[in-house]
Amino acid sequence: MKNTVVVGAQFGDEGKAKITDLLAYEADFITRFQGGSNAGHTVIANGKKYAFHLVPSGILYENKICMIGAGCVIKPDDLKKEIEDIISQGITREHFEKCLKISPLAHITMKYHTDIDGYSENSLGKNKIGTTKKGIGPTYTDKYRRTGIRVEDLFNKETLSKKIDIILPAKNKELEFVYNLKPYAKEEILSECEEYRKILAPYVDFNWQENLLNIKNNKSILFEGAQGVMLDVDYGTYPYVTSSNPIAGGAGVGASVGPMSIQRAIGVFKAYMTRVGEGAFITELDNETGEKLRSIGGEFGVTTGRARRCGWFDAISAKYAVLAGGLSEVALTKLDVLDTFDEIKVAIAYKNKVTGKTTTQYPTDVFTHYDWEPVYEVHKGWNCDISKCKTYDELPQNAKNYLKRLEELLGIKITIISVGPDREQTIFVD
Repeated sequence: MKNTVVVGAQFGDEGKAKITDLLAYEADFITRFQGGSNAGHTVIANGKKYAFHLVPSGILYENKICMIGAGCVIKPDDLKKEIEDIISQGITREHFEKCLKISPLAHITMKYHTDIDGYSENSLGKNKIGTTKKGIGPTYTDKYRRTGIRVEDLFNKETLSKKIDIILPAKNKELEFVYNLKPYAKEEILSECEEYRKILAPYVDFNWQENLLNIKNNKSILFEGAQGVMLDVDYGTYPYVTSSNPIAGGAGVGASVGPMSIQRAIGVFKAYMTRVGEGAFITELDNETGEKLRSIGGEFGVTTGRARRCGWFDAISAKYAVLAGGLSEVALTKLDVLDTFDEIKVAIAYKNKVTGKTTTQYPTDVFTHYDWEPVYEVHKGWNCDISKCKTYDELPQNAKNYLKRLEELLGIKITIISVGPDREQTIFVD
């Protein structure tokens, strides 16, 4: 298998976990390269439904190394709960300790990060970003402010004590005088860090440099991202974005390998579009059609349970995602959700409601998005159950027409088609 990165190509929640789980079968090493426990991935395998947040989806296979990379941020108590939940479904603790590895360079989400995140989001009122309030943004803020605590710091008491002496006075001033929140004593932070050390100790790979060099030379690598291109901190709908780079270009940095290690970049798109949280969504359907998509597709967030906003496929943002995300091919999920629609629409342009002008170029200033409305192309539905189709040839002609048109609009091939939630409900197009 070529070294492959799997990238969400919309607003996240595209079904990346299923695609990663399928591809992990052929990979030796699966690494999550960015984000934290704010992500939600669902895999249905062996008749069971697994919810992943930070653990790489490949953990369900034997003899696969699954790494939480340096580009990730870890909330240890959340990770502990996630591991325990998966173990309760039949994956053994011994398997986890053998297969799950954590980079010592990943950053730790502290309790003061979640304090700040919750306060900041609540104080924005109607202008809120839509974060999960799990402290992800403040953790990345401290990382780039060079005041973060890394996994490796938890295992060196002298280093940790020195870092806390440097970090805590300024952090307490921030908590008290900026956010009107409770400050922390050094002993509280040390106690928190000791708890986190115990949680992470079975998984931290201090020999990661030698191990990764061996993997790069001899093994196939699957890079797993969270969120999606349209939530990328640089290329997404800023400021309604995540705090890291889910694009293919972020994989090399977050996984501690160079860009030449990536040979294939699969962008995962839904056959329609969804979004959780705030921010403009030009093809959003706030009507019965949107509710039908939500109901049939089960569009509720894995992490938060929030109802996802639903709309038709947006080819303008999708072309932009191919460009900015560095995508070489497409995995299209939830095509079966469209089985009962007489008409299926695709946005092929935006029309400005004020000037009347149209564009096929994605406008990156999201505060202008409310001035744009979609120009739709209408396709005939297929009105039959495709969930049992095993090959491309078995798909109804109207479904093939829809797929062909998406390929034309995106400029790259659709190589994987998901027609249901199970592993087996997947068509690989050669």
